[in-house]
Amino acid sequence: MSTILRRVIFIGILYTIWEVISKSGMFPSFLWPPILISSHGEATVLGTLWHGLLSGQILEATFITLRRLVVGFAIAITLGLLMGYAIARYKWVDDTLGFLITALQSVPSIVWLPLAIVWFKLGEGAILFIVTIGATWTMTVNASTGFKNVSPLYLKVAKTMGSSGLHLLRTVVLPASIPHLISGLRIAWAFAWRALMAGELLGTGGGLGQLLEMGRALQSMDLVLSIMIIIGVVGTLMDNQVFMRMEKTISRKWGVSTRL
Repeated sequence: MSTILRRVIFIGILYTIWEVISKSGMFPSFLWPPILISSHGEATVLGTLWHGLLSGQILEATFITLRRLVVGFAIAITLGLLMGYAIARYKWVDDTLGFLITALQSVPSIVWLPLAIVWFKLGEGAILFIVTIGATWTMTVNASTGFKNVSPLYLKVAKTMGSSGLHLLRTVVLPASIPHLISGLRIAWAFAWRALMAGELLGTGGGLGQLLEMGRALQSMDLVLSIMIIIGVVGTLMDNQVFMRMEKTISRKWGVSTRL
């Protein structure tokens, strides 16, 4: 049985369970709205999701959210790689900045939201700040770990052959650090995605998080669950279609994969 078939069957089972519970009336309708059109013609999760997609409301919110994610994630990756290399390269940076970043990594990104609001108000800047903070520390730690774990033998051989500076970084350090860097990218993206949802709940200017907050304020659980489905689908697609493929491709290209 293929992986895709297993997933389809699993989703089908969950769908059936959800349908049975929604039709049995085990929960109040405002907590568990029927997933299909009820006898009273009330909006349902799939109906709300379908109408939201057709009207463009959900697609527009998704585009706004992904745009913020790309900008904040790009800033976080740039900062993470630079600080990670500095931490791995210089002992005094590791003892100072490295110590601070390790401590900051344990602080949830949502904790930075009050400061973001004070500094940037309830606007785009505050949301981008939260996204960047959510991913930067994780990327920095993984990048520094990857750079530190480059075999000294590789460096000695490369230097003996005349490699140094950017050439050494490009041909030896980066390929040897790829497993840690890819892992850092995946984890940093997950943290950035969660931070973005938290930031949009209180921010302005649209986005999936703001639709989620609107559904909560209106007690429209069908809208809340619809947005949760979109968030889960986007997260799954990014992890499976982007990061996993990137990991396999780069690992094979740079010779750090054991797969054929």
